[in-house]
Amino acid sequence: MTGTFGGALEARGIPADSGKLYSESVGELEKDRGVLVIKRVHVSYVLKVPSDLLSEKKDAIQRAFNLHPESCPVYKSIYKSINITKELEIVEAN
Repeated sequence: MTGTFGGALEARGIPADSGKLYSESVGELEKDRGVLVIKRVHVSYVLKVPSDLLSEKKDAIQRAFNLHPESCPVYKSIYKSINITKELEIVEAN
């Protein structure tokens, strides 16, 4: 999902390379008839954006964040069986 989000940002003129965008994912497991199954995944993104670009591109960042799962092959492959949530922290960079 991170690669898809990064690509969506780059397409909108928002740099996402070289550590500007990173994520951490946490999965929650449950036993289903004795077998561990991934039931939930939460993806936390951090995006570093220069202050001058942030004011100009804030809406575009939010649109990319909201829409990127529908373009992600991983998300589309598993979202029916695993609840996937996401959050975005935007950090102003100088």
